[in-house]
Amino acid sequence: MTQVSGVTINCDIGEGFAIYRPWDDAGIMPHIHIANVACGFHASDPVVMRETVLLAAKNNVPVGAHPSFPDKQGFGRRDMIMDREELAACIRYQVGALKAFLDAEGLKLNHIKPHGALFGAATRREEVANAIADVALQYGVPVIGLPGSVGDQVYKARSVPFIAEYYADNDYEAATNLIVTRGHGVRDPNEVANRCVRMLKEGKAPTIKGVDFDVQAQTICVHSDTPNVVEMTRALRKAITPWAA
Repeated sequence: MTQVSGVTINCDIGEGFAIYRPWDDAGIMPHIHIANVACGFHASDPVVMRETVLLAAKNNVPVGAHPSFPDKQGFGRRDMIMDREELAACIRYQVGALKAFLDAEGLKLNHIKPHGALFGAATRREEVANAIADVALQYGVPVIGLPGSVGDQVYKARSVPFIAEYYADNDYEAATNLIVTRGHGVRDPNEVANRCVRMLKEGKAPTIKGVDFDVQAQTICVHSDTPNVVEMTRALRKAITPWAA
């Protein structure tokens, strides 16, 4: 099994707040193809959003919205129960905020990628995926998500363009069960690159138990809070060059 060409690297980025800029966004940006910019509900603020949009523009990196459950203290990695209308309003508020900064620079919103626990909930619960789809359809943009999940089914049923994603620096319990952690540890850049290349070449990836599952992805995710993300992403981008967009 061989992946189609045009694979991208995406990164969850712009996750500082006020004077706190814990990660090297400027170091990451030249090595990614698309940016998922935090919208204020798990991280970021108006100044950080503006600066991240400007950094992406400087590097010719398209920007998508990275909305979250309203959970700044938990960095958006704690699940919440919200009904579809409330959640859609929450997501619309965040996407609209980011789009204002994109509009100011004459840039287009490229996509929506849910963050953390919101991403995980969309893989399991139809009402969550439908809330995300409601906003994606309003803006006419694709959603990045986990292939084969409930979200994948909902987006396709509603004719929302879907971009299938594989995670470079997260582990999997099963094909549709990504392990969402509260923090990221150091990853071996060569191991990450080799695993992603195998996914692209063979359409296979391992679970934490060492059992392979089938996967085909159009984009590979890295996280700005992985401690050695710049080194890891540099190695990954070089390794996937034959398949890259």
